[in-house]
Amino acid sequence: MFGHFPKYMKMLLGDFNAKVGRDNIFKPTIGQDSNDNGVRLVNFATSKILMVKSTMFPHRNNHKYTWTSPDGKAHNQIDHELIGRRWHSSVLDVRSFWGADCDTDHYLVIAKVRERLAAGKQATRRFDRQRFNLTKLNEPEVREQYQTEITNRSAALENLNDDEDVNRTWENIKETIQTSAKKSLGLHELKQNKLWFGEECLGFFDQRNQAKMKWIQDPSQSKVDSLNNVRREVSRHFRNKKKAYLRAKIEELETNSKIQNIRDFV
Repeated sequence: MFGHFPKYMKMLLGDFNAKVGRDNIFKPTIGQDSNDNGVRLVNFATSKILMVKSTMFPHRNNHKYTWTSPDGKAHNQIDHELIGRRWHSSVLDVRSFWGADCDTDHYLVIAKVRERLAAGKQATRRFDRQRFNLTKLNEPEVREQYQTEITNRSAALENLNDDEDVNRTWENIKETIQTSAKKSLGLHELKQNKLWFGEECLGFFDQRNQAKMKWIQDPSQSKVDSLNNVRREVSRHFRNKKKAYLRAKIEELETNSKIQNIRDFV
C-alpha cells in the first residue's frame, strides 16, 4: 500500500529494530555514517525508493545511539527516519537526544525538516486580517460607543468627490470601519490552552526519575518494586489531572453552547 500513496513527501519514523551496515553497495540508500547490519530495512527502503537519513549525518556515537540495554552496556542505533529519495534534501539533520526522559529504554530522535511550500496571495493575506473582539457588542455602552465612533468618522466621507476612484473610496470606508472597531472593541485575544501538566506533575516526574536512578545504581528486586510503585502512582496522577482538564473543557463547551457563544465554541 505504501507505493500507492499520493506523490507527497513520504516519511517513516520509528523503532525498526534494525542495525544498518556499512556495505559500499548500500551507500546510496544509507549513507556513509551507519553501523552494523540491517538488510531487511535496506531492502525495504530500496524497493520503496526511500533513504535512511538517520545514518547519513556524521554525529558522535552518543548522538547516534537510540537504545540502551537494561544493563547499560549495549548501545545501538535501531530507531530510524526514512524519507522518499525525491525529498531527501529536505531533511537537514537527524540525531538522538538523551535529555528527554520518556521513561523508556529508547531515546528521543529528532529530524530537522525544511520543506518549501507555495502559497497564493489570497492564502497569505488571510493570516494578516485583524480579528476584533465582537463579543463586546453585546454590552450596550460599548455598542453605543462604536456607533458614535463610526458615525463621526463616516461624516468625513460625505465630502468625497463623486468622481473619486471606487477603489480609493472603498479603502477609505474600510479604514473607517477598522479604526472605529479597533478603538471601541479592541482586538480579539487568542485563548491560551490551560495545559494540565503543571508544577505538581513536575514533582511526580522528578520522583520517578529518582526512583529510576536508584534502580540503575542498584538493580535489586526491592529497587524494581519501588520503581514500579512510583510509576503506577505517577501514571495514576497524570491520568487524573488529564481527566480533570478534559472535564473542565467539556463544561466550558457546554456553557458556550447554552449561551450561543459560537466564537468561543472551539
